[in-house]
Amino acid sequence: MKPLTEKQRLYLRKMAHHRKVIVRLGQHGLTDNVVSEVDLALQHHELVKVRISASERETRRDLIAQIAARTNSNIIQEIGHLGVFYRRAKNTTIVLPHD
Repeated sequence: MKPLTEKQRLYLRKMAHHRKVIVRLGQHGLTDNVVSEVDLALQHHELVKVRISASERETRRDLIAQIAARTNSNIIQEIGHLGVFYRRAKNTTIVLPHD
C-alpha cells in the first residue's frame, strides 16, 4: 500500500469524523470473521471506523496494527477505542488531495 501524505491523512480524518462505526471488535477478539467484515467494509466504503472493546491501550494499538496488516489498509487515526482505516477501492469515491 502506498503511504499517505500528512495532508491526505488530515483530509481523511476530517471525513471520518462524521462517519459511524461500521465494525465492532468484541470479546472474542480479532477473528477471521471480523477481518473479513473490515475487508468487505473497506471494499464498499474505503474509509472505515472500527470500535475495539479492549481495555488496555497497548492491546488496542496491537489490534489496530493487525487489522491494518491483514486488510492491507492504512491506519488513519487511533483515538480511544476507535481505529480509522483507509484502503483505495477499484471504483474509488474518495478523491485524495495532492501535495
